[in-house]
Amino acid sequence: MIEFDPTLVHDWLSRSARRFPEKEALIFGNQRWKYKTLEQYSNHLAIALKSAGIQRQDRVVIFLNNCSESVISIYGILKAGAIFVILDGSIKHQKLNQILKNSSAKMIITHPQKMKVVDRALKNLDNECQVLWVGSKEHIPGSSSLRMLSWEDIFSNVEKRSVDTESPDSTTLHQSIDVDLAALIYTSGSTGQPKGIMSTHHNMISAARSIIQYLNNSDDDIIFNVLPLSFDYGLYQVIMTFMFGGTIILQDSFLYMHSMLGKISQEKATGFPVVPTILRLLLRMENLSNYDFSTLKYITNTGDSLNEGDIQEFRYLFPHIKIFSMYGLTECKRVSYMLPEKLDKYPSSVGKAMPNCEVLIVDKNGNEVKPNEKGELIIRGSNVMQGYWNDHELTKLSYKVQNYADNRILHSGDYFKKDENEYLYFFGRKNDMIKSRGERISAKEIESTLSSMPGVAEVAVIGIPDEILGQAIKVFFVPESGVKMTEKEVIKFCSLNLETFAIPKYVVINSFLPKTSNGKIDKKQLKAQQGC
Repeated sequence: MIEFDPTLVHDWLSRSARRFPEKEALIFGNQRWKYKTLEQYSNHLAIALKSAGIQRQDRVVIFLNNCSESVISIYGILKAGAIFVILDGSIKHQKLNQILKNSSAKMIITHPQKMKVVDRALKNLDNECQVLWVGSKEHIPGSSSLRMLSWEDIFSNVEKRSVDTESPDSTTLHQSIDVDLAALIYTSGSTGQPKGIMSTHHNMISAARSIIQYLNNSDDDIIFNVLPLSFDYGLYQVIMTFMFGGTIILQDSFLYMHSMLGKISQEKATGFPVVPTILRLLLRMENLSNYDFSTLKYITNTGDSLNEGDIQEFRYLFPHIKIFSMYGLTECKRVSYMLPEKLDKYPSSVGKAMPNCEVLIVDKNGNEVKPNEKGELIIRGSNVMQGYWNDHELTKLSYKVQNYADNRILHSGDYFKKDENEYLYFFGRKNDMIKSRGERISAKEIESTLSSMPGVAEVAVIGIPDEILGQAIKVFFVPESGVKMTEKEVIKFCSLNLETFAIPKYVVINSFLPKTSNGKIDKKQLKAQQGC
């Protein structure tokens, strides 16, 4: 019997479970998950979600750090026919509340350690949102008016169940078709409000397939991932690995570099996705060349461009490791990649359009510009997502439908040029976003949060060049009259109200901020004063 390629994201896990049932699919800490076991657990979770009332295309939020439960949740939600929304485990209650409201989530899967944040975030919702607590029963909160579920109860007897992927339990789960939404991936918007990018099964599989093609992945690959699954770059490492039948090593942090590098050697990793911050930290370690990277075939980079000096230093230390420099944005996942052998010839380029993706550089009237002229990058292909959840106006601005529905053009809002050989060069962003630690951060969102700090009259946030972070966040404050404010107090407030990656590195307290002629804070002047 001929087996055709699956059309749904979760069916690729099922396919790999049939092909490699005893193979290790996921390694997290001391946990080692075989494909057949992940398939079994995700089926089991899907049945529990359906029993709890989750219906086709309902939104289910995953509010966990990188862990096995996050991966099981992604595939269990999809098998129930629902849409997963995976969030960074460090977000604060205000943003979590905004996303729960915007997505009209029917359930949140989280850990009891996040109880205070979740409890505050669940207030003033328009619809009931169930909570599935991950952890042992003794750590689960007590009485609540909300319906609560226990991960321990759901999986108490899972090991005794059949793992047959053709069992009635699993075949009744596959309700979706490939044009259904699989995920809402939330990013910071220029207004400071999070925006959910709608991704269908077809979008995600198409994007993943193109990336797998140019990386030349196979079922022998072992991918080492320290990137958060809430970051689409990290998320797709799992999706792609289960598509090509490899193994993924999942880490929840890259703070402990020695342990991380030891794991690469111990597990014989072949692929290592990084952002520039990680590579810079690696290159500043003593005796980096003493680590055994002999099995590592490639590293990939996106989120921001790599420093040319860092590329040269890394290649000198590890000449056998290929470096794939890439560019993308969540609205279409990936756009371009640079072949490692072309990196020396085009060191400042982000490469050419990836397979099954077309790009153009256009002027303000939408006309294609000549080679080497700057303009806005627009993207066409099945990797172009569907738009922004519950925001038709923003969708119309960024996604232009052509002569038929599926022929959408994404206007990236990024300035580029393309040379005579089709190589792309990135120059900057239209909107006020900061790229730090590989994360895309809204200056407006930070400003909105810090404006609520008692005693603050005005606040402005900019990104400045930083050797390690790519861009460091710098905050300028004007206190209210008679109020004394210290940098230490500001940083403390930020640590309590912002995600870790959004906490500013520098704080400047001024008596005034420069203004434009219409009375707005002049960020261009602020940046110029910083030499940006």
